[in-house]
Amino acid sequence: MGFPATPALTTDCVVFDPTGRVLLIRRAHEPFKGHYALPGGFVDVGETVEAGCRRELQEETGLSVGDLHLVGVYSDPSRDPRGHTASTVFLARLAAPADPVAGDDAAAAEWVENWRDERLAFDHAEILDDAETVLAAISQD
Repeated sequence: MGFPATPALTTDCVVFDPTGRVLLIRRAHEPFKGHYALPGGFVDVGETVEAGCRRELQEETGLSVGDLHLVGVYSDPSRDPRGHTASTVFLARLAAPADPVAGDDAAAAEWVENWRDERLAFDHAEILDDAETVLAAISQD
């Protein structure tokens, strides 16, 4: 007996720097080639979503982060034109400025101050709205 067909498991990472800018990549490939997106990707078999988040962040931006805070799970069947995905999204804060270096499938990796002015891939605008709420809550702790 095989496993049933299920959504692909992905993870995304919202990273804020000390000034409140968000780390975004510019996608090198379709779908959404040329659009800004959060660093992230598919979770490998045998990997936790947290480890996948850290790996994808490092592969796409060259950056590592400390604590991860859960933002939410995003599973709308239409969120990715390639097929049904379910993404577990985490938030991290950098204590000091850092320079990202694009790698893997990122054409660029950069800090963006006004992300609302940009065209974002997938459902990443919704995710960033939610992440700002989480950031405000954890900043009060």
